[in-house]
Amino acid sequence: MSVNQQAHTGPPYGQPQPGYQGYQQPAYGGQPLPGVPQSPYGAYNGPMPGYQQPVPPQGYFPSLGFPSKGCPVSLNSDTSLAPNFIGSLRAPPTSEAPPPASGVSLPSGHLAYSQFGQGDVQNGIPTSAAQMQRPPASQPFPPGSAPSPIRQTSAFQQYGPTTAGVQQLSNHMAGMTISSAAAAAPPPAGLGYGPPTSVPPVSGSFSAAGSGHYTPYTATQGPPPTSVSQDLPLAQPPFPGQPMPAQRLPAPAPGFPPPPSSYPPTTVASRPPAMPGPPLPGQTVAGPPAAQPNHVSSPPPPSAMAGPHSGPPMRGLHGPPPPTHPAQPGYQMQQNGSFGQMRGPQPNYGGGYPGTPHYGTQPGPPPPPKRLDPDSIPSPIQVIEDDRSNRGSEPFVTGVRGQVPPLVTTNFLVKDQGNASPRYIRCTSYNIPCTSDMAKQSQVPLAAVIKPLAALPPEETLPYLVDHGESGPVRCNRCKAYMCPFMQFIEGGRRFQCCFCSCVTEVPPHYFQHLDHTGKRVDFYDRPELSLGSYEFLATVDYCKNNKFPSPPAFIFMIDVSYNAVKSGLVRLICEELKSLLDYLPREGNMEESAIRVGFVTYNKVLHFYNVKSSLAQPQMMVVSDVADMFVPLLDGFLVNVNESRTVIASLLDQIPEMFADTRETETVFAPVIQAGLEALKAAECAGKLFIFHTSLPIAEAPGKLKNRDDKKLINTDKEKTLFQPQTSFYNNLAKDCVAQGCCVDLFLFPNQYLDVATLGVVTFQTGGSIYKYAYFQLETDQDRFLNDLRRDVQKEVGFDAVMRVRTSTGIRATDFFGAFYMSNTTDVEMAGLDCDKTITVEFKHDDKLSEDSGALLQCALLYTSCAGQRRLRIHNLSLNCCTQLADLYRNCETDTLINYLAKYAYRGVLSSPVKAVRDALISQCAQILACYRKNCASPSSAGQLILPECMKLLPVYLNCVLKSDVLQPGPEVTTDDRAYIRQLVTSMDVAETNVFFYPRLLPLTKADVDSDSLPAAIRNSEERLSKGDIYLLENGLNIFVWVGVNVQQGLIQNLFGVSSFSQISNTLSTLPVLENAFSKKVRSIVSMLQMQRSRYMKLIIVKQEDKLEMLFKHFLVEDKSLSGGASYVDFLCHMHKEIRQLLS
Repeated sequence: MSVNQQAHTGPPYGQPQPGYQGYQQPAYGGQPLPGVPQSPYGAYNGPMPGYQQPVPPQGYFPSLGFPSKGCPVSLNSDTSLAPNFIGSLRAPPTSEAPPPASGVSLPSGHLAYSQFGQGDVQNGIPTSAAQMQRPPASQPFPPGSAPSPIRQTSAFQQYGPTTAGVQQLSNHMAGMTISSAAAAAPPPAGLGYGPPTSVPPVSGSFSAAGSGHYTPYTATQGPPPTSVSQDLPLAQPPFPGQPMPAQRLPAPAPGFPPPPSSYPPTTVASRPPAMPGPPLPGQTVAGPPAAQPNHVSSPPPPSAMAGPHSGPPMRGLHGPPPPTHPAQPGYQMQQNGSFGQMRGPQPNYGGGYPGTPHYGTQPGPPPPPKRLDPDSIPSPIQVIEDDRSNRGSEPFVTGVRGQVPPLVTTNFLVKDQGNASPRYIRCTSYNIPCTSDMAKQSQVPLAAVIKPLAALPPEETLPYLVDHGESGPVRCNRCKAYMCPFMQFIEGGRRFQCCFCSCVTEVPPHYFQHLDHTGKRVDFYDRPELSLGSYEFLATVDYCKNNKFPSPPAFIFMIDVSYNAVKSGLVRLICEELKSLLDYLPREGNMEESAIRVGFVTYNKVLHFYNVKSSLAQPQMMVVSDVADMFVPLLDGFLVNVNESRTVIASLLDQIPEMFADTRETETVFAPVIQAGLEALKAAECAGKLFIFHTSLPIAEAPGKLKNRDDKKLINTDKEKTLFQPQTSFYNNLAKDCVAQGCCVDLFLFPNQYLDVATLGVVTFQTGGSIYKYAYFQLETDQDRFLNDLRRDVQKEVGFDAVMRVRTSTGIRATDFFGAFYMSNTTDVEMAGLDCDKTITVEFKHDDKLSEDSGALLQCALLYTSCAGQRRLRIHNLSLNCCTQLADLYRNCETDTLINYLAKYAYRGVLSSPVKAVRDALISQCAQILACYRKNCASPSSAGQLILPECMKLLPVYLNCVLKSDVLQPGPEVTTDDRAYIRQLVTSMDVAETNVFFYPRLLPLTKADVDSDSLPAAIRNSEERLSKGDIYLLENGLNIFVWVGVNVQQGLIQNLFGVSSFSQISNTLSTLPVLENAFSKKVRSIVSMLQMQRSRYMKLIIVKQEDKLEMLFKHFLVEDKSLSGGASYVDFLCHMHKEIRQLLS
């Protein structure tokens, strides 16, 4: 069909839909926002901003929770007729199922695109239909009942039966048809879900307005086809059929082969996404995801694409359809829901994908261009929205093994009943293969993203601290695992059998307790380590260095006072801020004041130490000019208690800016600064953190001196990897010494040119510290961001001198680790500091067979010193299911976690392999994952269909975002330092952060309801979704862009910016003006709410349509083609399909 799509009537998706009763959509971290009940788009946790809701297939049974095998039928676009045939327009986004007329809501229990309930914390992309199906398939989800809040046990996990919910994409050579099987596990009743109303209802597709049910097909017909066919303007006739009672699976259509035994009885049909309003005629290219951090150095050069292009036509995709296999008359059968059939190769994808901007320009008069309808392919926005509505309203109770949590973008409460909260651990799959052969066959990486000190929302309880006295925690004699809920007590409670290695250990006399009739200890509920997934033990002296308890940690502030730092106003700003910030050092729960001591150093080519002892009237400065042999010139008076030395410290902070006001020194040292801090902590015999504020490449004569080696010519060559590697091994050795002392380094960089982040960041990275970068720092625009980052960095919870070990039950073991840490052996992850934002990603491999009965266990133990100097052990336990059928693996995956792992794996790969090889390996692995599913789990169908597992239907769109990111495919404006910075940042991000980083959240501000606390519904990241008359907000965790269309009403401009016309809006604003009107208050509250949710303060950038900054903004519209050569989502999907077909053939 042609690209002109029929205008949608009805409100764009995203305004509250009729059936979507308002569920509490709390904000990002799970804290409900006051009054947020209404928002259809709950608060966002992670990146999937653009997920549009697919429209339900015609005849889609809202109530069916489980997809039914043999249900879906994909229409063969050549022969089928669409009911609302409008010339050769592209059928409405879903010819599949028109949404109900306004006012019609789906029956309760209707699962939309996402089978995982909204609350699924699935980190990944929720798969839509798969949602309710994930865990064990043994008990079906009771159709009409909402799971009770706590008894989530069997219910939540049931989602099992549905098939891995598939979406199949068939790419008709010319216009892929997309059809998906119908059926998803019924969500809890009551979560009514009104279909998006972006398509006019088609006669016959819905039952009478009041009923709220879609008219299902008659049983003989099987579920409604949801195929978007774009090949011919023929339309599909409405299917007759009487409404079936909701909550029943349709009988399989005759002619369908019986479902394979390994597969759950039904398939999920996800409806293709419905989009808000017709896409604009063309789509501009937008580039890689959020790679351009808020340190973007300069706006990208303008390029040819200032105006919208029409999306790449897929020429060459038409041609006679190959014969299809026989099926019911009029349409081809598909067991798993499919995306129509892809006929033949796609000539034009081949050349276009790697980066050529010209798609399909063959000589000769091209036939009318055809392209896949973006509304008919899986939408992240839809999946997120579905998961929110299905799983956001019930607490996630962790008592059941192998439950897939709600997505990171869903706001939900966690009740710990024996497994660690998903805020601490998320896995790529919650049902792991029993054998290594099966794991190799699927290629699904088995990994856990662990955030041991994660902050919890106020309504959840922090881990309890257990004190076993001098004897310390009870542990297994052989493997040293800590006591946990999965240990089995035997012989009347006198011994216990280890759940990790099966060794039997005597229970110490002081720990003995009798067992009840079920074999549980009678004090089970009184002991956190027996009943909860996460808890802490107070460590004994045996767990301390040199067998003595640690001293409280120290913070040392080390300020660059070279010419650049002084001239920009930075030195004065830091000194002013520290005066008040020192009152907010972290402290243990009820302590009156912080136990942390502080010290101060300034430096340029030499170092200045300050004695701020409380007995002095004025601070004293001592200069160390021999930077080659660094030592600390004073012991007493360097590290002090803030309250005792308050007046001396205040005097010092007043004097520093004055002392260096007239400096002419431009050169700096760097390594000696870290050595000085390390020596000071050694002398004080404590751990601690260095806060280093640094401005330039350290070229002064000193150890660790660097040269400018920046070379853009190395990009896309085999030597490109050297740009990510440190230029000297000096810093690796220094990092090792820092880790041994518990000296963590946080680095604040303010470069005006190349600084070599890849080398300067080594010590920070290996000590578990954080890097912040403010390129071209200017007081007026960057001060807010820097001060907010500094405040949060100083105040946040940190563990010092930390060692983490992950133990597993027999059959798997931890083999690989990603994150900001140091490893001196193969098992212990060592971090001088570990804060509440850092994650460690662990990959597991089989070393034996696993059994379905016993499952698999992980125990993460973190030994650390608290900010009060207390030595503690924090323990997190998690139990997973094991499977012998691939379908069970695919049904319990978490795409968001998978993408987090794949991005980290790729970002480490660039250190040793050419970037192109890393990109190709990613594409190849994902093609293998999807091909294995297609071959072993999906029911037979024509090779022309792209069939995606329900849980992984967003894998292609998110993977494409990773491939287009600045690290793997930089545009010309991305600096080498930017790439090194992003590479380090992503390596320790959690799942919610990578989610919004790779697929930014895009909100239409003009659609925001000024009277409610809710956010407007997000839209997909593509230029064709933007309207010239609206204002949009895009956030990716590092930046917030406010994009203003050229036709925005003058009143809105006046209300938001306080100026009378579009041309007067200043794009240098770093904050929105405070104006007394409802729209201004609403937008400012949205911005501040988003700022609160992220671990870094996002820079606000105002972008006017057609302005030079718009190129930068388009870089984040990740569903479009990027300037740096990245494919659009539609093209990448075709490319993945081609790769999968090659593997299958």
